[in-house]
Amino acid sequence: MFKKAVEAKSHQRLSGADRKKLRRTVQNKFILLTDDLLDTILPPKVEITVSKFQNRVLVYSIEGGCPMFFDIDGRGNEILPTVFALWEAPEMLPSFMLKGGEVSRYVLGGADLMFPGILIPAEGFPSFAAGEIWSVKVPGNLAPIAVGFTTMSSADALKAGLRGKALRITHYYRDYLWASAEGHYVPNAGFMEDVVMEDPSYLAHLALGSGEDTLDPSAGPQTSGGNEEDESALGTASTSATDAKNNTEEHMVGSMDALNLADDVSASDTNTDKQNTLSPEEVDALLDQCLLQALHTTLKEKDLPIPGSTLWANHVLPCRPSGLILDIKKSSHKKLAKWLQTKASAGMISVKEDKHKKEIVLIEVNRNHPDYKSFKPEKKKAEIAESSTGRSTTQAQSDKMLEIIEVYKPSIHNSAIFASVGEDKGNLYTASEASDVVFRYIEKENLVKPTNRAMVVLDPILCDALFKGAIKKGSAYPSEIHKKDVASTFIARMQPNHVVIRGGEPVVRKGAVKPVQIMTERRQGNKKVTKVSGMETFLIDPDSFGSELQKKMACSTSVAELPGKKGYEILIQGGVIDDVARYMVEHYGVPKRYIEVLDKTSRK
Repeated sequence: MFKKAVEAKSHQRLSGADRKKLRRTVQNKFILLTDDLLDTILPPKVEITVSKFQNRVLVYSIEGGCPMFFDIDGRGNEILPTVFALWEAPEMLPSFMLKGGEVSRYVLGGADLMFPGILIPAEGFPSFAAGEIWSVKVPGNLAPIAVGFTTMSSADALKAGLRGKALRITHYYRDYLWASAEGHYVPNAGFMEDVVMEDPSYLAHLALGSGEDTLDPSAGPQTSGGNEEDESALGTASTSATDAKNNTEEHMVGSMDALNLADDVSASDTNTDKQNTLSPEEVDALLDQCLLQALHTTLKEKDLPIPGSTLWANHVLPCRPSGLILDIKKSSHKKLAKWLQTKASAGMISVKEDKHKKEIVLIEVNRNHPDYKSFKPEKKKAEIAESSTGRSTTQAQSDKMLEIIEVYKPSIHNSAIFASVGEDKGNLYTASEASDVVFRYIEKENLVKPTNRAMVVLDPILCDALFKGAIKKGSAYPSEIHKKDVASTFIARMQPNHVVIRGGEPVVRKGAVKPVQIMTERRQGNKKVTKVSGMETFLIDPDSFGSELQKKMACSTSVAELPGKKGYEILIQGGVIDDVARYMVEHYGVPKRYIEVLDKTSRK
C-alpha cells in the first residue's frame, strides 16, 4: 500500500470528539492493547493530526511525531497500527515469526509473506481466520517489522499444505509511510537498511540473565519472558505474554535509559567477564570513543538534527569495539540523555529536548572541539575491496553472489561543487559520497541559515548546481532549500552509472540499471511460453542460465540472439514466470526491484 510515494491532499488536527472516537475505535479493534499502552501511542494531551491521501487512506499521527495508525477505507472499518505503534506495544497484535532474519529482506522489498517463510512453533500452527490483522517478527527481535491481513484461515492453510500467501502486507519498515515520518527511527540495532536481524540488546539481556534460559536463534526467543510464537498463536494475555511485553518495553530504543548492547551474540564468556569488570570511568571512556568514532565516520551534517535514539542505534552502536557488551547503566552517567547533556556541557555537541517525544535530540557538532580534532578514527576498508577479498576466500560460492552499486558521475551542472571541495569531477561517487560532497561545500561556505538550521541558503554556485536549466524561463530561482532536499536534488543532477560485481573484477556501465524482463504469453494452440531477457546486465551467462532452468523447471528451453539488439533471449516452455523470478532472486541474487514481470496471458 505504501510501496510508492503518495502525496497527502490535506492535513488537519482532530477535534476533541474525533480524538475520543479514534481512541474508542482502536480500543475496540485491538483488545490486547491496555489503557497505559494506548496512552503511550496516543497521548491524551498531545495533538493528533489526520492526513488524507488520494487513495482514500487516512493516516493518524502524533503532532510533531510519527504516524501511529492508518485507515485503509477512511471509514474506520480497516484501521491498522503502524510499525511505530507496534514498537511501543509489540503484543497488541498476534504475530508470525519468520524462519530467520534473512527472510525479512523479501518483506522489506515489498513482498507479501508466504507460508514457507514462517517458522512453525513446536506445538503446531496457530489458529486464525481469513482477514485477521497480524504482525511479522524476526527471531531474537521483539519489535515487529510489518503488519497485514491473513489471506486464508489456518484450516485452509493446512489443507493447502502451508503453501502460498499467508499475509497480505499493507505496511512495513522502510516503506514510504515509515520514511514520511519526521525523525523516523529504528527500535534497536537489529533494524538495518535492507534486513532485520536479532536485537543485540535483547540477546545480551538473555546472555546476562540467570543462566537458566537458553536461546535457539532458529526458533526465536525461548525464555521465561515468553515465547513470542506461542503468544502469537494463542493471542492471549497470559503470564508469559505479560513478561515478554515488559521485556519489550524495557529494551526498546524508545526507553534508552536501560539499554544493554552486544556486538556479537557469539562473544565468549571471557569478553563478557571482561566487560563486567570495567569500572564506570572505563565505560565512560568507551562511550566517548564510540561517539567520536561515529562523529568522524558515519554522522554527516545532513543527518542533523537527529534524535538520541537514532544516534545511538545507527551511529554510536556500530562503532563500539567488537566482542564487548556495553551497558550504559554501568557508566557514571546511567542514562543516555545525561551522557549526551554532559558532552554538550563540554562544548563538543549541542542538544535540545523534544518535548513531544520526551527525547534528547542532537542538533549540532562542534568539529573544532579539541577532543574531536585530536581523535584519530579507525579507517575502514573500501566496500569494493572488502567484497573482492571475501570472494577470493570463498570462490565456489562467489560465482552466484551479486553486488550492484549505483554510482553517479558529476555533470556540467554540479562539477564546480566537486572542484570547490577538492574532489575529482571525473570520478564516480555513490549516493552517500555525493551527498557528503555537497554538504562539505555547504559547511565550507557556511550556507546553513543561522535562524533556521534546517534550511540551506543558496549561493550562485550551489543554486546553479541544483536548479540551472530546471527552472522555467521567467520563473524566479529559489533563495534557500530545506536540508533534507539537498542531497536528492543534487544527485538527480548527476549522470547515473552502476557497478556490477559477480565473482571477479567490477564491471562499470553507463546509465541506470536496466531490469531483467520476464514475460509470459500465449502461442498458437493456447500454449504458454515464458521469455527472459536482459540477464547480461547482472553478468548471467544466457547459455548456462538456460540449461539450469531446463533442469529446474523440467521443461524445454532455447537461447536466441535478440534481433537488432545486443543481448540474448531465453525461451521457456510453459507459464513459469514466478518460478523464474524466484530462481533469479534466490540463486543469482538479483534484487526484486530489478526484475520486471509481465503476464500477457491474463489479458483478453
